[in-house]
Amino acid sequence: MTVKKKVPFVTFRTRVRDESIEGPNPYRWEDKTSDDYFSGNRIILFSLPGAFTPTCSTFQLPDFEMLYEEFEKEGIDAIYCVSVNDAFVMNAWGKALGLQKVQLIPDGSGEFTRKMGMLVAKDNLGFGMRSWRYAAVINNGVVEQCFEEDGFCDNCEADPYGVSSPQNVLETLRAAKAVTAA
Repeated sequence: MTVKKKVPFVTFRTRVRDESIEGPNPYRWEDKTSDDYFSGNRIILFSLPGAFTPTCSTFQLPDFEMLYEEFEKEGIDAIYCVSVNDAFVMNAWGKALGLQKVQLIPDGSGEFTRKMGMLVAKDNLGFGMRSWRYAAVINNGVVEQCFEEDGFCDNCEADPYGVSSPQNVLETLRAAKAVTAA
């Protein structure tokens, strides 16, 4: 991933709750673009191989949720998690984890992930095409910093996690702020 690169413009197909819809599934389709998510704000975007997977569900997403206020103190306006999963899966995952702060972005076709240069094959796990694990600070639609896990490749035998962890991203933001203040 390239620093100072503008994030690609894509349209995400999301499902949003709509109280005017009766029945057990009160959701409607809503198209949201990259500009809707990334323009005018300084955000953390992180991506992972898939919803409901062990590292993603046990550590990465819950820890970003838990540290949300700490990121706000560092000038972050929002935290988004993007995954090559459809809107139904992403909504179910958010509900299962009880998310309140981190917003989930469904990249069902992998278009955004591909245009970010982060799409990899995970056929060895039966996943098909998915995202490599990374995090980025995006300021008004431009990548300011990136935190890409080592070993980027198709059908990677390992699932590296550490560089893109919320703890590492937060520590890096704090260190940069301390240097600037000194």
